[in-house]
Amino acid sequence: MNFSVTNSKNDNSFSINFNGRLVDLSKPKLMGILNLTPDSFSDGGKFNNEKNALKQAENLLENGASIIDIGAQSTRPNAEYLKADEEIQRIGNVISLIKKEFPESLISLDTFYADVVKFGFDEGIDLVNDISAGQFDSELLNVVSKTGLPYILMHINPSYESMHKKMKFDDIILSINRFFSEKLLELNQKGIKDIILDPGFGFGKTVEDQYKMIDEFEYIGFGKYPILAGISKKSFIYKPLGKQPNAVEKETLDLHLKLIEKGAKVIRLHNPETLKL
Repeated sequence: MNFSVTNSKNDNSFSINFNGRLVDLSKPKLMGILNLTPDSFSDGGKFNNEKNALKQAENLLENGASIIDIGAQSTRPNAEYLKADEEIQRIGNVISLIKKEFPESLISLDTFYADVVKFGFDEGIDLVNDISAGQFDSELLNVVSKTGLPYILMHINPSYESMHKKMKFDDIILSINRFFSEKLLELNQKGIKDIILDPGFGFGKTVEDQYKMIDEFEYIGFGKYPILAGISKKSFIYKPLGKQPNAVEKETLDLHLKLIEKGAKVIRLHNPETLKL
């Protein structure tokens, strides 16, 4: 897979080359979420069979998503923990079916397992979305390097057990950037250079810190990599308002627009139809 990121005159505009297909990120792209889980907090069980998953992929693409992010394991607090072979079994033929039905689609695989990345690569994925920054499976980054797949690097606590533990940061932006600096060095040493940064909304951060991340989003990263924002149906938005995850579309839209204004290049969300770009 050929994926290259170019930064035009350091003006925070990027072009991405997926296997010879150039994607211009001067206009942000939408990443639609396709949960294959029975226990997702927002849409658990709706799409965990091939027919419904294929229909939802079509729906996401028709409503503006350029990338489909497929996940077989929920990472919400207290979610069921799956092993790699269980993720693979749950994914089944979904990736190859989507690729066959929608050959122009770009597919991201949301996993922290090396074996699942191997499986996804054979099925035709275009991108690895790893919430763990390579910390939950010591072989994952080696596999990403061998496949040549592009990689989403997310800021997170160092273990599966601690990923939702609220951490106290003296300066959340400084801490995220320090984390990225250390991890980018590790990735580059492994030959992984095609990277998207994700500051990790919803993982181990206070409500106050997450709103600071939005307010100061333009200071996250180093101007050399596109930044992904994933705030869709996150509890830091709906819980303080006393609402449910599906009842904060207006509030989430306002935050999405703010993030785009501050430089987000990929917006990961459940309902792309709510954000017309």
